[in-house]
Amino acid sequence: MAHTALYTVPTALGILNLLAKPFTALGRGLVAIAENNTRYQTLNKLMALSDEELAKRGLKRDQLVHHVFSDSYYL
Repeated sequence: MAHTALYTVPTALGILNLLAKPFTALGRGLVAIAENNTRYQTLNKLMALSDEELAKRGLKRDQLVHHVFSDSYYL
């Protein structure tokens, strides 16, 4: 037997959702810009390494952000 669930959004929430769309798009755009940053990608690659691999490189997991961003930010 098949069941179908139907949910409709109340009108007030629909209007608020419509007003929020530009801000949602702006937020998604800013996240996309940040994720395409090479430093962010480098940090993700280092975070994917095991602790043993990081130790071979002379790094600890809690030092990765400082290692990646140390030349552009004072951390």
